[in-house]
Amino acid sequence: MEQFLIVALAHFLALLSPGPDFFLVARTSINAGWRVASGACLGIALANGLFIGVAFAGLAILREGSALFIALQLAGAAYLLYIGALFLRHAGQSDLAVVDARGAVRGWWRGLSMGFVSGILNPKNALFYASLASMVASSGAGWKWAYGAWMFSIVLLWDLLVAVAIGNRRLLRRFTHALPGLERASGVMLMLLAAALLVHLVQG
Repeated sequence: MEQFLIVALAHFLALLSPGPDFFLVARTSINAGWRVASGACLGIALANGLFIGVAFAGLAILREGSALFIALQLAGAAYLLYIGALFLRHAGQSDLAVVDARGAVRGWWRGLSMGFVSGILNPKNALFYASLASMVASSGAGWKWAYGAWMFSIVLLWDLLVAVAIGNRRLLRRFTHALPGLERASGVMLMLLAAALLVHLVQG
């Protein structure tokens, strides 16, 4: 139980650090509300779940320095640049209008796909879960299932909490004037993350 608490705490603290997934959930929630953003939350959780499964199965296909991992980093950098550019391009265009049912369904599925791509192209996820897997390598299959289920659930619940908190329409209307600046700042942050990733690849 002590080991479970240590791993769970390390995982949760990592979630508190804003990254590409956070910005994607936040912007989707601002634009279309938390219900639509829940699609992105589920997509991110599914991507994390895939990394957890690969890491806990003892597979080393995503070890740092491998060809697949480098390809993942390059694809991740390209995706961050793309998302960052979208944020900058559409900054200030959020009208906080109510999304109709048909638009909500389309937006949910689009969010699901974008969330999954964001999560799966984040090389930090692969490294993080690989490091956690090494901590529980000696645990039995039952405990590994418990770890995996817990991490998947916490990722999903945390992102949903972010979506609900940020997507509060009454609160957003009070800060409408600040939204364009926040979107631009998010776009710049994502592009800086992509640049840092590319620099790391070149120097490595």
